[in-house]
Amino acid sequence: MRIAFGLAALLASNLLAASAASAAPKDLSGTWLTGDGRAKIRIDRCGPNGGNACGKVVWLKAPVDEAGAPRTDVKNPDPKKRARPIIGLSLLDNLKPEDDGFAGEIYNADEGKIYQVSLARESEGELNVQGCMLKVLCGSQTWTRVPDVNQQAAAAPVEAPAKKTAKAAPAKAPAAPAQ
Repeated sequence: MRIAFGLAALLASNLLAASAASAAPKDLSGTWLTGDGRAKIRIDRCGPNGGNACGKVVWLKAPVDEAGAPRTDVKNPDPKKRARPIIGLSLLDNLKPEDDGFAGEIYNADEGKIYQVSLARESEGELNVQGCMLKVLCGSQTWTRVPDVNQQAAAAPVEAPAKKTAKAAPAKAPAAPAQ
């Protein structure tokens, strides 16, 4: 009888631990390439006790405009914010854990609008992003995890390195085989 009770208690505690683990959303931390491939978004834990998710732009496929200037938040409805560089711009701010993902608002710099969004990890390398306007008009895309090493450090264009004018030393002749 004691063994059966002990086994039942062990099974119950494992079941509770498993259900608690499955209720918590998977961590979104990392760098993600957007579905259209035009930007990389770095998502980190933030907020109270690191329980929320925040994300900012860390790379753009086209970081400069036609004039060669860094892209800015030109569509922002607030004229004071239109000069903000897109690289470094916060798009996701304090998304709260919800079901198996995180939910809150996402800023779309292409339109200068804010949408309701939910993010959930589909796998280690895929993030489902669903945005809605008025909770009726919704769209989704899959973001793909990418390494952090390809982030752009600054929005300013990088100049090509100067060509070296010094001549290279002549190559040495191969050594004669030892006899």
